[in-house]
Amino acid sequence: MTAATHSTLFPQVPDSADAVLEGLDPEQREVATALHGPVCVLAGAGTGKTRAITHRIAYGVRAGILHPSSVLAVTFTNRAAGEMRGRLRQLGAAGVQARTFHSAALRQLQYFWPKAIGGFMPRLVDRKIQLVADAAAACRIRLDRGELRDVTAEIEWSKVTQTVPADYAPAAAKAGRESPRDPAEIAQLYAAYEDVKRERSVIDFEDVLLLTVAVLQDRHDIAEQIRAQYQHFVVDEYQDVSPLQQRLLELWLGERDSLCVVGDASQTIYSFTGATPDHLLDFRTRHPGATVVKLVRDYRSTPQVVHLANGLLAQARGRAADHRLELVSQRPAGPEPVYAEYTDEPAEAEGAARRIRELIDSGVPASEIAILFRTNAQSETYEQALADAGVPYQLRGAERFFDRPEVRKAGIALRGAARFGGNDSLLDDVVDLPSQVRAVLSGEGWTTQPPAGSGAVRERWESLAALVNLAQDFAAAKPGATLADLVAELDERANAQHAPTVQGVTLASLHSAKGLEWDVVFLVGVAEGMMPITYAKTDEQIEEERRLLYVGVTRAREHLRFSWALSRSPGGRPNRRPSRFLDGLRPGSTPTTGRTTAGGAGGIERGIPGTRESAPRRAQRVPARCRVCGRTLTDPGEMKLMRCDDCPSDMNEGLYERLREWRADQARSSGQPAFCVFTDRTLMAIAESAPDDERELARIPGVGMRKLTRYGADVLAICAGQSLAESTDQD
Repeated sequence: MTAATHSTLFPQVPDSADAVLEGLDPEQREVATALHGPVCVLAGAGTGKTRAITHRIAYGVRAGILHPSSVLAVTFTNRAAGEMRGRLRQLGAAGVQARTFHSAALRQLQYFWPKAIGGFMPRLVDRKIQLVADAAAACRIRLDRGELRDVTAEIEWSKVTQTVPADYAPAAAKAGRESPRDPAEIAQLYAAYEDVKRERSVIDFEDVLLLTVAVLQDRHDIAEQIRAQYQHFVVDEYQDVSPLQQRLLELWLGERDSLCVVGDASQTIYSFTGATPDHLLDFRTRHPGATVVKLVRDYRSTPQVVHLANGLLAQARGRAADHRLELVSQRPAGPEPVYAEYTDEPAEAEGAARRIRELIDSGVPASEIAILFRTNAQSETYEQALADAGVPYQLRGAERFFDRPEVRKAGIALRGAARFGGNDSLLDDVVDLPSQVRAVLSGEGWTTQPPAGSGAVRERWESLAALVNLAQDFAAAKPGATLADLVAELDERANAQHAPTVQGVTLASLHSAKGLEWDVVFLVGVAEGMMPITYAKTDEQIEEERRLLYVGVTRAREHLRFSWALSRSPGGRPNRRPSRFLDGLRPGSTPTTGRTTAGGAGGIERGIPGTRESAPRRAQRVPARCRVCGRTLTDPGEMKLMRCDDCPSDMNEGLYERLREWRADQARSSGQPAFCVFTDRTLMAIAESAPDDERELARIPGVGMRKLTRYGADVLAICAGQSLAESTDQD
């Protein structure tokens, strides 16, 4: 062997199955050895989830329990799938299939198409934009580039949520989506898009999943053939599964339960694409016998970063917040997070660039530093500040500002106006430079007010607004500057940033930073209106913004810096305030009234019935039936009551009112909404069944082990007609 084979690039393959388990912490080891039955791994950021599941597969293979070719590991990006395959090879488990949902489905569809459909499979198109444009033309609807992107996104969302064109409008309204055009027009375009595909005999990436689902549903012989091949499934990033992907997974599984899922509801940041954490959160309900393992030992970040991340989620609300994980750092102490306030955005960018220059000069590699922002339009200011400071950088997940189509087109329009402005009627009544730029860019789609909603139209407007703001700042710095002077300035900036880039500081949006980590993270623009973003209106949207910031915080290993600007430009009104998400976290701020209960600790919850009579257990999964009429129940609310809504209730009204009064007291004392204690449906179910002991109370849906431990004694005392004071005295 050469010396290189002993390096970290070429680790030695473990010589036995037991050796695969070496170096795992107790919870990771539990994941690795839980090879039978359904397993749910709730893994916080930085807790080694990929390590746990790859060692699980490798241990099963090396121990002879799993055959490599019978395992299918599914993740969401080709990069993650490639990383998983590499780790499995290093652990001596080559031959295991690690693929994305689309890759696995496409492979199956290509193989079975001649048998299931006949003939050749239609060509798979890489991009939908042109097909959507042709569909719009067929409908005589004019769409610009931004609208094409937004309509395409709506079509993709419809397909992954299994929504047909005729149902788009009500489905979008129910989901709270802001359609880029009239919902009826979107439905028309969606239907026309499907017609265009059929006429040209092509399919898109969503069709790959839809068609695979259709084949497996209609052809039981093919479904059984696939199930004979793949008998054990592992799904990473399970909180990002769409309804369509979940349906495909169910068809792969059939009646078996050899499934391991891994996820973290607190990192759900792609709801706008159809992803939902419900499948992760409902896993134990669907699989009552599941083993649940919680990974909370954070090996990535210092205790200071982890403490802030926990504090950020401590104020969260909603279902994902009910299942948050309380991380515990395993690293030595590091520096406290830094909070910096600036007068304006250029000063904020210059401050970040200056600090980064100091870090690099002190020996921190530029590649271990990142600047994370909410929208891609924010990148231009930081690109310029880093360039001015002589700091190399790279953009991730976004085009360079001056490479964006709308910016290039705007540059052409400004250049033309600078040359021939005397013949442009748009410029007849404007004299100063900012007014000239606003007039020219109004022809490119800029308006005084931003468009409603998010998506490509909003991003395009933000890019043009950045040019308008730049013109205002340029005119303030150089009185008397002409439109030609501004164009020359833009050309100089573009040329400077088109120079070949080396590995440097990463500039990335928070969404594109998911799955990455750095020693130093600058979270910039953390102000109201940007974090949460202006168009986040509903409680669910606000909470997703909080989770997005949480993802940003947990990217940092050691140094974490927050910053915000009081105004947009120099001399502007200082009317901005730091993000509400930092209330109670940054020094001198007042905590927002929120959740006070601790999140889930690490550990293992076994679903296999034990021998302890005192331990309440959920019943094995059987069809839920109405206890009055016997009808099979499918509605979650009816299942909680174990009766149809239309069937008569035998609820004890007095008990229900006493339970409501008790719940109100609990909510007030804990500073959380009443439904976080128990929902109305759960209280009704308790009042109808009037449980006598913990076992009966635990059978009621909505009463989990955590709530049973916390509230069980009170609830049982109320059901027994005792006052809580009497119950305490007896105890």
